[in-house]
Amino acid sequence: MATEGASWKEEGRPMRVLRMVTSNDGKAREFAEALKGMPFRLERVHGAYEEVQADTLDEVAMMSAQDLLAAGDIPRPFFLEDAGLFVDALRGFPGVYSAYVYRTVGWQGVLRLLQGATDRGARFESRIALVTTWGEVELFAGTGLGTIATEAKGEGGFGFDPIFVARGEARTYAEMPLREKERVSHRGAAVMALKARLLAKRPL
Repeated sequence: MATEGASWKEEGRPMRVLRMVTSNDGKAREFAEALKGMPFRLERVHGAYEEVQADTLDEVAMMSAQDLLAAGDIPRPFFLEDAGLFVDALRGFPGVYSAYVYRTVGWQGVLRLLQGATDRGARFESRIALVTTWGEVELFAGTGLGTIATEAKGEGGFGFDPIFVARGEARTYAEMPLREKERVSHRGAAVMALKARLLAKRPL
């Protein structure tokens, strides 16, 4: 797995390395921006890991982290994230299958499934799994409520961002600057919980 560093250095302070495991460039950019200024040097590990089939995001993130931990290829501490789009009218689909659905039918497929639907409620959920130096796995959750737009808008973001409108917003995720998206998104909420853990006076 290839690695790539991000500039978290603070003048005069030695920086611990925290590794982020993802093959998704958009996700890597969001984490690098959200974690700026933390007392760690963020290092991206380019590498895919086997997608775990499970009923909940908690299970997917936990099992993926445990698989990477067991493989022993990535120095600890490190983290990964699993996220999903849950559409009310589709009974929570695509949910834990969001990555597969996006690869196979894209956001266009979700819009087709919702043609004529009056209930367009949806939520994004994020689960970050942090593997500590001691081999423990800690989970951090974030939820972003909103609706599915009737058409795709925006050039930013990635995945289903062009069709998701956060509650209280008129723009899709893809239309929002990164910092504004972070403020209202599922990933932003999960990162806030992760940052609190990283800054806590507890061994990492």
